[in-house]
Amino acid sequence: MMKILILNPILFTATDGVLPKVKTIKDTMIYGMCLGFKKLGHDVTLIAMDDYRPTCKETYDFPVIFMKSVGTRILSYALPLSFELWRWLKKHNSEYDLVISSETFSFHSLFASLSCPDKTIIWQELTAHQRKMHEIPSKIWHNTIARLFMRQVRAVVPRSEKAYHFIHKYMPQTVKTVVDHGINIDKFLYSEEKKRQIISSSQLIYRKNVDGIIRIFHRFHQLEGYKDVRLLIAGRGEEEPKLKELVHELGLDDVVDFLGFLPQAALNSYIRYSMAFLVNTRQDLNMVSIPESIVSGTPILTNRQPSSAGYIAKEHLGIVKDEWDENDIKKIIDNNAEYVKRCISYRDNLTSTHSAQALINVYENTVSK
Repeated sequence: MMKILILNPILFTATDGVLPKVKTIKDTMIYGMCLGFKKLGHDVTLIAMDDYRPTCKETYDFPVIFMKSVGTRILSYALPLSFELWRWLKKHNSEYDLVISSETFSFHSLFASLSCPDKTIIWQELTAHQRKMHEIPSKIWHNTIARLFMRQVRAVVPRSEKAYHFIHKYMPQTVKTVVDHGINIDKFLYSEEKKRQIISSSQLIYRKNVDGIIRIFHRFHQLEGYKDVRLLIAGRGEEEPKLKELVHELGLDDVVDFLGFLPQAALNSYIRYSMAFLVNTRQDLNMVSIPESIVSGTPILTNRQPSSAGYIAKEHLGIVKDEWDENDIKKIIDNNAEYVKRCISYRDNLTSTHSAQALINVYENTVSK
């Protein structure tokens, strides 16, 4: 049994500098990963920033520590700085066997690198320089701070192939083993039987590009033999009125359903009976809805933006294509049974325990060298 500390200050993404108010953090990807370590028999502690504390008091399956960050709100959400964490790490790092810290471009990873480099691995998500302030802070960090102060960590583990190609230029101890987020598949039933429907689930905000999905579906709906296929749109957000107006303008009211926000169990019941899960994001890297759809037996139609696009293409769990169109929807429906079969057979590779063990294996391999 190991004692594992997870440093993941940012639990979810801010939109235009505003954090959404949430009632729970139990549906975040990192919480699921912590459960994966616990299921393997390890003691795990999660540290996050106080900005991400849920609005409702809740009991957790393992210790969760919220710490205060300093600086402007915009800076805090992009690059949290917590002197409380620095003091805490210096005092308590000896109590842990392994420290897993998210991102090279982060103060918490720097603090772990300085206080306990021999037991720290950095779990890298970013696939390019952060675009804030014309990428200048990110480039300075990677070319100076990372090179001078962070190269003594045990390893840097990429969450995607794109992340590897970006970070290994700055951190030579980056391993080629890709470890993506895992999920708790016990929550997700799967079905080989599908209804004539496809689904998109996300916040209804600009960066999700749901309007693009609707326009492509409109062209798809014109194809002979597919007029009975429905588009389901789950989620809420500021773009919802515009999206509903667009659906009306395109004459799609009878074949597009807005489901609103759904609890996870209800959402899964729609996803597992859908023929495809559609993603056309402008920005997002890690989307928990993608592995959740795959373990539900629902193939993915996505652009190359999400970090999971690599294994989706490699394992033929759907179609990965920038600027995908109505013909790609047709293809995934025409060949649905084969895609569904591949998704179901891939389920075990997406569990939180599988990902947790993979991170431990990387650490143990570096120790044994």
